[in-house]
Amino acid sequence: MNIYHTTISSKLNDIMKFLTVFSVIFIPLTFIAGIYGTNFDVVPELHYKYSYFIMWGVIIVIAIGMLIYFRKKKWL
Repeated sequence: MNIYHTTISSKLNDIMKFLTVFSVIFIPLTFIAGIYGTNFDVVPELHYKYSYFIMWGVIIVIAIGMLIYFRKKKWL
């Protein structure tokens, strides 16, 4: 019975680890997309010619940086 509970607990820990990594990667990206999705004209980046590509570059760098960090921590 103890081995069964240990196995179930280990599977639950793996699932929680995956969900944590998933949310930690996508919450900042959602925040950035939310800022650029507002209908305000006072966001200064909206008037730059390449602001859309800069936003995508920042999003990609954040996502890749977090993936590298989690690989170093051996979570992935």
